[in-house]
Amino acid sequence: MAETKVKATPKASNSTKKSSTPKASSTGKAAPETVQQPDPVLPPANGEAQAATDAPKATPTSNPEFPKETYLRWYEQMQLMRKFEEKAGQLYGQQKIKGFCHLYIGQEACVAGAVSALTKDDKWITAYRDHAHPLALGTSPNAIMAELYAKATGCSKGKGGSMHIFDKGVNFIGGHGIVGAQVPMGAGIAFTEKYNKTGNLCICYMGDGAVRQGALHEAFNMAMLWKLPVIFVVENNGYAMGTSVQRTSNVTELYTLGESYDMPSEPVNAMNVEDVHHAVARAAERARAGEGPTFLEFKTYRYKGHSMSDPAKYRTKEELEDYRSRDAIESVRHTILTNNMATEEDLAAIDEKIKVQVLESVEFAENSPFPTADELYKDVYVQQDYPYIHD
Repeated sequence: MAETKVKATPKASNSTKKSSTPKASSTGKAAPETVQQPDPVLPPANGEAQAATDAPKATPTSNPEFPKETYLRWYEQMQLMRKFEEKAGQLYGQQKIKGFCHLYIGQEACVAGAVSALTKDDKWITAYRDHAHPLALGTSPNAIMAELYAKATGCSKGKGGSMHIFDKGVNFIGGHGIVGAQVPMGAGIAFTEKYNKTGNLCICYMGDGAVRQGALHEAFNMAMLWKLPVIFVVENNGYAMGTSVQRTSNVTELYTLGESYDMPSEPVNAMNVEDVHHAVARAAERARAGEGPTFLEFKTYRYKGHSMSDPAKYRTKEELEDYRSRDAIESVRHTILTNNMATEEDLAAIDEKIKVQVLESVEFAENSPFPTADELYKDVYVQQDYPYIHD
């Protein structure tokens, strides 16, 4: 996964640009109101119809930094994430998939760029928007789709569903339903790697709403104190559930929260897979050198609502289309074609391969059995003969 050598880049610095928005003065009088300019990646405050027109569109890279194999792998990984979740959304509408379902559509570069920057022995943990991560790491689409169907052949034996995908085989330590709960767990996984002197790290993803959980701040403090090999990533898609970051947090440049702990922190344009790769590679180098954690704010965007039950009426069609115009998959596709790394026919063959994979995963899930009743008492304790009693 990490065979691509990146160019030497300065490490993340603690000195970052602060917001210039004036705060309330010590006299108690409110500071003068100012017009906040739209962020080049995040949506305008409250999701109003003002589009961030100065943001980069989906354009090809004229001087690719990576070999064609890397771009082709990124394209295939991101397309698999996208097409798998589009099908999952369709199946949810048909009530084939039930319960909660949070789609990742639009955020694929957050995962693809990180996978290429890390090794197969590094550990991954995230929140409940968790289908894409294991797909990119190599988990079978069959096992993930079966889990969405709550079937016994699912990667969590049908007991976890959409929000609790696990696959120890690819070092994916799961999706977690409690907001922010995975953050101290990610630090704990990193502690294990350091204690065992493996040279591996943990990358811990969270949503923008999780940064207001106390557990995050406790974990940040310990991770810096003990110099744990962990990369904390906040996937800031602009809306914690359905409310914009500007309405829920006094600090809107979320990466600056890491500076309270002297943790190297930086924003990343996560609509660009190259930028994600470089940022994660820098953080990984630091972690493996024993220098401790890094906090990355992946500025990204989801095209769907918070979950399948969310109509996303808090944003405009103009805003959504603006972000679609800089889609990470299209950017990679343009780079591949413009630089003659592959032909339209080659990419069409990849698309067809993914279509077959997704359809096969649906057939597999449809034909798989549900867990039997005795599964209720299994996988509760590690100790197989634990003396608990049931009828």
